[in-house]
Amino acid sequence: MYMATASFSNRVGQAVEKSCSSISLLTFPAPKPTSSLPSLAVKCIDVQKGHHSSKWFLPWGKDQCESLKGFDEASSRLIVANDIVFAVHIPFIGHEMSPWFQFMLIILQLDIAFQFRNEIEENAMLTLDVAMAYRDGLNDPWTEMARSVEQRKLKCVLPVPKTQANEGHNYDCDLLPLLELGSVAHKYYLLNIKLPVNDQKKINLGIGEIKDLRLVTIFQNGGFTQVWFAMKTFLTPSILIIMIWYWRRITMMTRPPVLLEKVIFALGISMTFINIPVEWFSIGFNWTWMLLFGDIRQGIFYAVLLSFWIIFCGEHMMVPLVAQFTCSCCREGRESLRDNSADLPDLALITSFYDQAERNRISVYWKQVGPIAFGSCCLFIFDMCERGVQLTNPFYSIWTTDIGAELAMAFIIVAGICACLYFLFLCFMVFQVFRNISGKRSTLPAMSKARRLHYEGLIFRFRFLMIITLACAALTVIFFITTQISEGNWKWGEVTIELNSAFFTGVYGMWNLYVFALMFLYAPSHKNYGEDQSNGCTGSGSGEELQLTTTIANIDGPTEVYRLAGKESQE
Repeated sequence: MYMATASFSNRVGQAVEKSCSSISLLTFPAPKPTSSLPSLAVKCIDVQKGHHSSKWFLPWGKDQCESLKGFDEASSRLIVANDIVFAVHIPFIGHEMSPWFQFMLIILQLDIAFQFRNEIEENAMLTLDVAMAYRDGLNDPWTEMARSVEQRKLKCVLPVPKTQANEGHNYDCDLLPLLELGSVAHKYYLLNIKLPVNDQKKINLGIGEIKDLRLVTIFQNGGFTQVWFAMKTFLTPSILIIMIWYWRRITMMTRPPVLLEKVIFALGISMTFINIPVEWFSIGFNWTWMLLFGDIRQGIFYAVLLSFWIIFCGEHMMVPLVAQFTCSCCREGRESLRDNSADLPDLALITSFYDQAERNRISVYWKQVGPIAFGSCCLFIFDMCERGVQLTNPFYSIWTTDIGAELAMAFIIVAGICACLYFLFLCFMVFQVFRNISGKRSTLPAMSKARRLHYEGLIFRFRFLMIITLACAALTVIFFITTQISEGNWKWGEVTIELNSAFFTGVYGMWNLYVFALMFLYAPSHKNYGEDQSNGCTGSGSGEELQLTTTIANIDGPTEVYRLAGKESQE
């Protein structure tokens, strides 16, 4: 028994040493996760009869379109709004896009001047006839990628009083989502945007006097992508190897694996699934579904990790038992039972067996795991409603309608509140575990000094693991909330949160180290935990051991941390 726990102590030291070395590897500097590229649309003139959709208007180059300097020139030349095309080339001249950018998000910003004769009406809708094309060489023809007629609701506020003196002052308008691509497989992109006007159908009426269209292109930094891919490539075999080693130790046992061991293995599988660097293929293939696939992998990991923490704490919140009552032949047991019923040892044994049988089933946690599964399904449906549709229409956005924007906003707020409530509930469960462990400490004074010091160290390490679990949970909740706000701040709001690469790589590395440590520490050690502990008195040393942990009839017992919490019953 002492050799087994000593092995665990050595394991903790090795895990801390490996964690420190891994942290030093994960703290190298990395570029910012994303970059933005602002552009001002060039006003091209389309005077062809019928406005052929096959023609593309370039803002610069040898095929540059005939452009206008401003709308005053258009009025003087009798050019109507239907003859104006806003053209934007991505990127700037002399630069190229790259598959290392991974995704491309384009935001639209309007410069609208205040005029009494043409004010912005309430709930004004902007109709956009937008098309996108690509090419890989400067002399190659443009190939159409997507074309659609989209509507965006204008939300503008005039920051100054509406007076004659303030005519010409620009409105403050919310940013409008225009496009989102899940891959950047080509070098050059071209956007042509029309604002068609139709008096009979009331299209683009009451939208104010538009002066300019500005676009902001957001993409992932190539340098950060390389760092991210390198981390995934390095961490995948590490977690895969420890997971195989862990399950091999489990299968070598003569007993079936307990629930906690199964859940740790499931956590290892989900971590490996999110680690596998399939993004390498996106460098050579135009996989537009990579964003959706990444969200699905992230959602699966969140669901397994949150469920694991509930089960991890729940499996250590056993029915409080006094383990020394389970061995009536021991001297301490006989003294404590001197004034009690002879049936008390059997009752304690039955209670311990019932507790182990009940807590070692996933169905016991349906009240806690059920909401996690339901929330994960809701997140998946929400993601499919936007990024699923964007696979066929990259101009689609769930934020363009009032109902969609309100539902999306409510979903993000509710998800953040639920994440905070989950963390508070987890803190309560950890407090309950600490209280149970404190009850075990009351038996330590009756032990010999060497064994007492050994178990005090073991309890300290277990408490440290629980504190690390709380810290990991806190950072995970913060990461989830801030990423949701960061993804949606340009769509709905006023709060701006910039996540740097250190936060992304730090949280990701923390997850891997945490999963690695769990599988390393909770793998069975295959040591003899005691000889014939259930067959009568085994001496003072066994009696001291029974004061801290329940007895185990099978030598293939669980790990010392699991035994410390009293979760293994006597067979």
